[in-house]
Amino acid sequence: MVRIRQRGAAAVTAAVLAAGGSVAVRYLVTDGWVRHTVTADPVADQPRLGPPPGPLTTGWTRTVALRGSAVAGHDTVAHEVADGQVVTAAGSGLSVRDARTGARRWEYRRSGWSLLGWTATDARIVAFLQRDGHPGEHEFLGFDALSGGLLWRSSDDRPATVSRATLHWPSGADTVLAASVDRRELSGRSTANGARRWKLKLPLGCRLYEDAPRPSDASPDLAALALDCAGPSHLLAVEPATGRVLWDRVLGADDAPEVSVRGHAVLVSDGTALRLYDNAGDQLVVWNDPDACGAGMCPSALSGDLLVVVRPLDGGARTEAIDLRSGRVAWRRGTPAYAALTEAGGRLYALRPRLADGLLPAGVDLITPSNGDTVTAPVPFAVDPDLVGVRPWMAAAGGMLYISVPEAAPRPSGAARLVALRGAPSGPGPAELDGVPVTAWPDACTLLKPADLVTARLPVRAGTPARAEVAKVRLPKPVACAYDVQDAPIPGPSAKPSAKPSRAPSGPAGAMRPAPDGATVSVRWVAQNPDTAADLLASLQSTQAQARRRTDLTADDAYELGPSAGTIALRVKRYIVVVDAARPPGAAAHLARSVAQNLRALP
Repeated sequence: MVRIRQRGAAAVTAAVLAAGGSVAVRYLVTDGWVRHTVTADPVADQPRLGPPPGPLTTGWTRTVALRGSAVAGHDTVAHEVADGQVVTAAGSGLSVRDARTGARRWEYRRSGWSLLGWTATDARIVAFLQRDGHPGEHEFLGFDALSGGLLWRSSDDRPATVSRATLHWPSGADTVLAASVDRRELSGRSTANGARRWKLKLPLGCRLYEDAPRPSDASPDLAALALDCAGPSHLLAVEPATGRVLWDRVLGADDAPEVSVRGHAVLVSDGTALRLYDNAGDQLVVWNDPDACGAGMCPSALSGDLLVVVRPLDGGARTEAIDLRSGRVAWRRGTPAYAALTEAGGRLYALRPRLADGLLPAGVDLITPSNGDTVTAPVPFAVDPDLVGVRPWMAAAGGMLYISVPEAAPRPSGAARLVALRGAPSGPGPAELDGVPVTAWPDACTLLKPADLVTARLPVRAGTPARAEVAKVRLPKPVACAYDVQDAPIPGPSAKPSAKPSRAPSGPAGAMRPAPDGATVSVRWVAQNPDTAADLLASLQSTQAQARRRTDLTADDAYELGPSAGTIALRVKRYIVVVDAARPPGAAAHLARSVAQNLRALP
């Protein structure tokens, strides 16, 4: 029996389960049920290495539904990988799993309370919980990150500037940063026992931001915190272990900035510009553009003395490597609009929401930090970076790559899907196509016959082909075919489709952009096997706000996507195709049924 002392507890009932070195305790306190699982199972640390270049496959996956938080703006899910474990923080509490297998290690949940903040440093995790509907009732809880054992609790102070986007607040060097009730005083607490180590009064007229998208960040040796001051905001850098002020800089606006810390480099988007500071507080680079990072903070990663920054630009992005010793640009490349970026083992991993225009899966670019050279591989899921609630996230360790992406299902709140990827064997085809030969891709303009158009009550027209390219691999056959009622010529008995090349039409998360008139058919992916294709199609429908299963189309799987019945995504064997026909009513279903039948004839 494990006894856990709870302040003010009235222990009415307790259930204890012991299995495999873990102990699950569920007990009643005066303000709700607590479920606290601890473990004695050892776990080995993972080296900071990601997978090698080449195909990727799923090791394990987990989906965490978004919980409507009792406090507005705190309904999110965030992750961190450390010490061979994956920490998941959500409004419902903490959950820790083995990073290699995804097996449960420990968790902490408390009914009637919401997790409003968390941080991790030196194999310890500190959580901040508040009782729902009672803003004055809150607690700090310190846990041993490996076992889940409760180390200390306190109801003093508040977290220092929690990020609304991740619920994370700064810590480092076995010290968690806290704020006084009026937020005009900063202090450092030991993560081992909660004892206050130091205290710092903030500059006159300044206070810590209480609710902002990303107002602070930290590394083991430097914490950067935005201050809400009379006039423009300040950025204060302190040493977490001692509270020593490293530097204080005035920013360009009085709004809360977004802050990223990478080692000793600090990146700040303050509403007027994107600024890069070094460890002495010197401004190395300034991008004078109030929208330099778009809606959020620019993805960035540190490799040696190079800070790689991704800035959105004209539908894509510009990725730059800044030499922190000189402030000069080491290289600059036009790239996709990467949704997340991480570094491990001297390699950069970048998440591209779409492998290529017109294709379904997301992709990962493995970037050489010294020169920006890239190797691209698909990942077995779809991504819609515009879904709200969860920001895409990446980390690499132990030869694995961890990616969290938003999902629209379960509706209406959605979820975060965490996927652990590892290297996969090479196939006969290019790695950019997951080892599938280019010859296995069908010609999209052969998937509908003239009789199929007639059945759907559409005039017989020649299809206009569209082609696709993944990195340096060009698919020789059209991946999409558009049947435009108004513009396409009526073919004679021997007429052939137009050979005019065009880009494959695309829409959010792989859904076909609605055709204004006529129909479009696009081959969105050819997987190695039917199971992989089924998982990818399921991932697509989970990113859609509206998706309805169809079982009457002779396909192996099929979904209507969007508010109408005009867009249908279907799978036959290892082929995934999207059919779009806005009118006449029912045309999309007729065409999808024909496409499914024609795909059956393919190997």
